[in-house]
Amino acid sequence: MPGRVSVRQARAARASASSDMTTAAPSRKSSTQTLNTTSKRATSTRTSAPSVAIPDEGPSTPLRALITGIFADAQKSNAAQRKLVVTLRKLHEECCYELPAGKKRLLREEAGEEDFNAEVGRVVLRVVGVRKSEGVGERVVRFLGSFLKWAGEKDTALLQGDDADATDGFLETPASRLTTHVLTLLIPLMTVKDKLVRFRSTQIIAHIVNSLDSIDDEVFQVVRHGLLKRLRDKESQVRVQAVLGLGRLAGESSSDDDDSDSDDDSGGVLMKLLDILQNDPSAEVRRALLLNLPFTPATLPYLLERARDLDGATRRALYSRLLPALGDFRHLSLTHREKLLRWGLRDRDENVRKATARLFRERWIEDCATTQQAAVEAADGDEAPAPPTEPTPSIAALTELLERIDVVNSGVETGIAFEAMREFWDGRPDYRDLVEFADPFWNPGNLNPEAVFVARTFNEYCRTAGSTQLEGVVEERMPEVTKFAFLLQKHIEVLVEGVRLVANAADGEEGDAEEDTVQQEFCVEQMLHIALTLDYSDEVGRRKMFSVMRESLACPDLPEESTKLVIEALRTVCGQNSAGEREFCGIVLEAVAEVHDAIMGDESDKGEDDSFHSARSELSDDTVMAEEKAAKKKKKQDATPGSEDEEKDEERAIREIMVNMKCLHIAQCMLQNVQCDLEENSVLVTMLNSLVIPAVRSQEAPIRERGLLCLGLCCLLSKNLAQENLTLFLHCFAKGNEAIQKVALEIITDILTTHPSLLLPSPTPLDASTASQPTSQPNALLKPLLKLYTRPLSHPSAPHLTAAAALAASKLMLLSVLREPELLRSLLLAYLDPDTRGNASLRQSLSYFLPVFCHTRRENAVMMARIAVGVLRAVAEEREEEDEDEDEEYGRRDDRVGLVAIGGMVVEWTDPRKLHDFGIEKSATAASSTAEVEDADEDPHVVLALELLERLCMGTSAAGVSKEEKKAIVSMLGKLHIVAPAQPSQRKIEKLQEVFDLSAEALETRGVAGEVGSRNVLGKLQAGLTKEGGVDTAVVVVAPVGAATDVDVDGSVTTPADEEGDGEQTVNDESMAMTEMGDVEMTQLPDAEGTVMPLGFGDDEEEDEDEETTVGDLMPGARRARASVRRSAVAAVAEDSVLDSLLEGGDEDEDEGEDEGSDATI
Repeated sequence: MPGRVSVRQARAARASASSDMTTAAPSRKSSTQTLNTTSKRATSTRTSAPSVAIPDEGPSTPLRALITGIFADAQKSNAAQRKLVVTLRKLHEECCYELPAGKKRLLREEAGEEDFNAEVGRVVLRVVGVRKSEGVGERVVRFLGSFLKWAGEKDTALLQGDDADATDGFLETPASRLTTHVLTLLIPLMTVKDKLVRFRSTQIIAHIVNSLDSIDDEVFQVVRHGLLKRLRDKESQVRVQAVLGLGRLAGESSSDDDDSDSDDDSGGVLMKLLDILQNDPSAEVRRALLLNLPFTPATLPYLLERARDLDGATRRALYSRLLPALGDFRHLSLTHREKLLRWGLRDRDENVRKATARLFRERWIEDCATTQQAAVEAADGDEAPAPPTEPTPSIAALTELLERIDVVNSGVETGIAFEAMREFWDGRPDYRDLVEFADPFWNPGNLNPEAVFVARTFNEYCRTAGSTQLEGVVEERMPEVTKFAFLLQKHIEVLVEGVRLVANAADGEEGDAEEDTVQQEFCVEQMLHIALTLDYSDEVGRRKMFSVMRESLACPDLPEESTKLVIEALRTVCGQNSAGEREFCGIVLEAVAEVHDAIMGDESDKGEDDSFHSARSELSDDTVMAEEKAAKKKKKQDATPGSEDEEKDEERAIREIMVNMKCLHIAQCMLQNVQCDLEENSVLVTMLNSLVIPAVRSQEAPIRERGLLCLGLCCLLSKNLAQENLTLFLHCFAKGNEAIQKVALEIITDILTTHPSLLLPSPTPLDASTASQPTSQPNALLKPLLKLYTRPLSHPSAPHLTAAAALAASKLMLLSVLREPELLRSLLLAYLDPDTRGNASLRQSLSYFLPVFCHTRRENAVMMARIAVGVLRAVAEEREEEDEDEDEEYGRRDDRVGLVAIGGMVVEWTDPRKLHDFGIEKSATAASSTAEVEDADEDPHVVLALELLERLCMGTSAAGVSKEEKKAIVSMLGKLHIVAPAQPSQRKIEKLQEVFDLSAEALETRGVAGEVGSRNVLGKLQAGLTKEGGVDTAVVVVAPVGAATDVDVDGSVTTPADEEGDGEQTVNDESMAMTEMGDVEMTQLPDAEGTVMPLGFGDDEEEDEDEETTVGDLMPGARRARASVRRSAVAAVAEDSVLDSLLEGGDEDEDEGEDEGSDATI
């Protein structure tokens, strides 16, 4: 019988317990920790667990043996816990109730309820010391919760009997008293110092709260208060358990909290949990709370907000667990549906994207299909509800789903509906087999936005999936080209009629007509998208589509988006060769003239010079004169408002603006679809002279802006035109408004990307009087271009313009079009500026650009190393000025990134191990264990070390280094990775020698290296430069030119100076062991995970003088080696090598080293 303990077993248990109290059992480590207090393994201490003094609990009893035996069996497996719960319940009833006569008993001795509660509490106290990694703790906690729940249900049934309404309040039962006893034991343990005990006690209390239906009110208040306190625990695992315990209490009103005197209880449990959900730094806590908060109108926005959580697992939990459990998605608002789809399908985590796609194509479509199936059954007259089955695929359900996500607005080019449908077709082959596009489907009266979007996405998916079978399916189901051209023509005619109807409708009467026109416009756009993918090998169909597109383009009432798609379809129909491109340009230019004539009506027949110049006219000065006449006439009309021609002239002015905007839009779409040379295409030259240039000269801001766009597109097709008009765009940026500035900035960036040779240096003419070679001068455009990009970055008053400038400058620097350190400095300062924190677009662009720019090329990393110290100094000085200002807002200070964190980012960006060519060089020199570089290349960290040491040596000068800046510089020096090549060049030796000299000078400067931490970092840097040893160590022996250096077999280093002096000086392994690198890494292989720099690194570093190794311990003679006058060349170095200068006089400085408390000897 399970749970039955014989007398022999009980007697053995008592003997074991008494022997444990007299003799200490040997410590033995086990993979499974047990809770049986009568065994030697339970009483043995673990080396990893804290030592606990267990008080004397008296002799063992049969009740204790039975209870500990049951718990010992429960911790082994979850399979037998149900039977053990029944066994423990029988034992509980024997202790609490009078059993009927003749019923079999488990205990042979009498035991009361208090004895049972005490023994269970004794076992529970053993659980609080079990580590989280041990599975036995989880199983015992689960067993305890199951038992308390089962015992409570049984006691309630016994007391209530047959009358269920005998009592309505809280029933005090043996099970409730046991629960109160256990909670009373655990509540004080929630505040102890040991984090393991806090975790287990909070876990048990939370599990009990979630398992039971009710507990005593007094205990409940104490439990709630204790769990609320644990919400602020420093351990995330404790906060997780507190969140799980308070999950059931989140729906209570805050009225109970108002009576509490504690400040921690005010505000309600729900508000505190919502605050934890938004602001807790642990992703595990936020995820646990996300899955345990109730679904209410108050909590739903906070739950859906986790779709933008920083942790990918939390976002995936929202889409894979919370939203499917939420129920019908139609209860969500339209905004929530669209945002959830957009955030999920465009998430950077692939698992989140998969979970979102599965949610859309499985759960949301099933909600719609279930409704459609119920409606069909109700229409058939089925009164009895059918058993729930999986709904069958339905096109009506699919169209309803698209309607629920507002496909008219979300199905545009940048909308999310197209991406959602691509995932839908990819995961639902049953719907792919279901869709059909017969002739009635395309009729204007039957086609709606949802249906046409289904056709467009299905066509797009089948043609881009790369499957021959799917391509055959879409060819069979879609109409042929000729038929589709006729259908498209009908829909375009309906659209044009609707636009004219809305334009002629009176105020207040265009509501329904406008909505119908918007839907019809969407249908035409989707059909044009389908037309772009058709096969035009059939000449009859091609000619028909060409005719339809040509007629549609000449229609002035066609909306702009439809016009753009018509031009793209016309370009596809004309063919991709040069002849087709010329034909395309001619057709579009004729359409521009027809649109102008159709809009202006009879005005063009009057022959007035002040009218709009058609595309067939040539450029002349009459345009400017006409504009001046129109302006004067307008002023005259303003002076005489009562004139009869005022309304007519105003209408004519509006028409002129309309015709300009329409024609310029057609020209812009045409220029976006051609790639030929502008000067070789006479049609484009005519269009430029007759349409674009007059628009740029216009005094109307919208016309001028669109004309500027067209001129920029023309410059992309002609280098000469771009060179002539680059100054015009610079002038527009300097004098225009924000919209014009952004357009000019984008145009200049595109021109420089397309024609980078415009920035080549200007050659100087050869002087006939001298035989010198021609020299080159900097390009005259370089300075205004740098001002163009640095000006918005320095004054971030316009966020959109600043973001556009940062994005444009990043592109040009990545393409090596601009390689100016000043521009990189401006970008880095803009990235670190607290004022740009709200500019998410700028921060996102620079967060990608800065590391990619530095890791792409070695020259880029060196450039970053050269400007980093100047940027650090500028940031430090700016913050000193802000701190001196008493009126400085504390919010701005909180937004600032620490200087140590900035230095860590710079060190990571300039790490030579992360360069793109690092692995290539390493594979090319596999015989060497170090990354060899060419002699002409610079080492970014060596350059950074030189810059940092130069700045550090200014500590006592007028431009002194502040405390925070010095702390950041020292931290950066401690993270550098400097490796000498296997075959160093003369230039490499010079650079390393200069680093050593500067570090020695910094050590000699009082006030700079006066701190123990700074001295240690500089000493380790010097030690790394001179360290020699095993395979994993880079040998850097720096010696003067011409001085021979020999390395003996035993590892000693001999120089001529040693031979002439007292003899050979040796650096043995024991002395060099004291120069262990620490933060300065000298290994030849990169770390597996690279350099990871937390934001708060180095801010809380403690400096312990007794534990640190001082510089005097490492190099006793370094303090006398003055390096204030640095060598300009290695040839000017004295005959003694640096190694000799370090080793000489070691005996003289032994006393000095001993005074500093060092055991290192050389």
